[in-house]
Amino acid sequence: MDPLTAPYFPIIYVRGYAMTPSEIAATVATPYMGFNLGATKVRQAWDGTVLRHVFESPLVRLMKDYGYRDTYTNGIEISGEIQARSVVIYRYYDPADSDLGNGKALSIVEAAQGLKELLHQVRDQICGDDAARRQAFRVHLVAHSMGGLVCRSFLQNDAISTPEDRAMVDKVFTYATPHNGIEVAGINVPAALGLWDMNNFNRRTMAGYLGLKGAPERVDTLDGKFDPRRFFCFVGTNQRDYEVALGLTRKLAGEMSDGLVRIENATVQEAPRAFSYRSHSGTYGVVNSEDGYQNLVRFLFGDVRADGALDVDALPLPASIQKAKDSGKQVRASYYFEATVAPRGAANYKLTERRRDTCSAVLRSFDELLRPDNIGRAAPRSPVLFSAFLDTSKITVGRTMVFSVDLAVSTTGYTIDNKLWLDQHVEGEYLFRDTVVIRATQSADDWNLRYVFADERSSESLGTLAARDGDDYLIPLSSPKGFKGQLRLAVTRLAVAAELAGQASSAGG
Repeated sequence: MDPLTAPYFPIIYVRGYAMTPSEIAATVATPYMGFNLGATKVRQAWDGTVLRHVFESPLVRLMKDYGYRDTYTNGIEISGEIQARSVVIYRYYDPADSDLGNGKALSIVEAAQGLKELLHQVRDQICGDDAARRQAFRVHLVAHSMGGLVCRSFLQNDAISTPEDRAMVDKVFTYATPHNGIEVAGINVPAALGLWDMNNFNRRTMAGYLGLKGAPERVDTLDGKFDPRRFFCFVGTNQRDYEVALGLTRKLAGEMSDGLVRIENATVQEAPRAFSYRSHSGTYGVVNSEDGYQNLVRFLFGDVRADGALDVDALPLPASIQKAKDSGKQVRASYYFEATVAPRGAANYKLTERRRDTCSAVLRSFDELLRPDNIGRAAPRSPVLFSAFLDTSKITVGRTMVFSVDLAVSTTGYTIDNKLWLDQHVEGEYLFRDTVVIRATQSADDWNLRYVFADERSSESLGTLAARDGDDYLIPLSSPKGFKGQLRLAVTRLAVAAELAGQASSAGG
């Protein structure tokens, strides 16, 4: 048997929703259920020439970069021993095919039960009767769209899985999963809409197969059944390039979506997430993207997590607005917070990009930021900008991780006595905008963190040592207009799940 070494556990891929019989037939006819789809991205080089960036596919890249293999041989699925670094495709749509099954699609509960059986089968194929290996066994679940709901049903529904079953799952990564259902023209899909199992995305139906009690307004919670820190949500923000149903779907989903799933419904509470200008599927889809792949492998295999939030101290008002406020008029405003994160050397991808023009920027009101008592809050609602996973093994120079954060703060506009002020305001004016380059070097038991504002100095500069506030690092932000705040960073070295057990089992392999 080959070594079973953390974090390179087997990966089970769970594909998304196939709506019509023809889509189901096309799905069943493919061996890798879309995990083998790549893309060619056009970009412009420094001299103006147009180059292609080829993303081979998540499957091919896992094979090339990390030594994973599929589980097919001689035209059939391997029924005997497989290697630990295997990508297993969960073919839960096969029963819906009239040639391979009875023509009836599995329910979410039935698919979740099948996932449990597959997980145990994979453990048997990798570990056999070796008690140490079986104890150390873990698996990564990777899912697109509805596949993420199948995974959550397995993890959360007590009628399907036990704590021992869930303990075999190390991490879960979802692409564009409707964790809080699907909206059609602003209304949740009706429970009575059984055509092509569309009611799988109704929140009341979802609460049932997720094992949630009562009739919750939101169903995007893991309900204490799985650690949200080990669950990642990759969110698409490009609805324009989603061509399903001749573009009707994207019109019904609206701009704040990936063309099918609204941005606000694509995450799990308290779980890390990343945002990318990609569509739900298709040529510019989330799965067949370099951005998605980089988030996938850094979350599964990376060893550092960096979280960024912005604490606001001062939000300046234009002179005419300040004058109106001083005269006793009521002034109201909300603010966009944009953040794009990329590691050094990332010419063709971003780890996350929350932008105003893609409707994915964080939105906060003035009261949420500076006067929380006005709305009954005990503390300000500081915007959480990003959670980025990094991998020290990818460092090519020295032992310092370097990544950039493009930050921008702007207003939605101002209202004076409930009337929008347009006389002198320039639409899109920024209160703060700069690129912060962060250099993190690990010492014996801590981090040495320095920063450079790249709009003012070269990004190669050593930079300024960040101040500490407990476990956090603080980077002061200010602008000539009067904006003041600080970027609050938490940099955490990640423990690998089952690391000791994995090392013990690899010795026997």
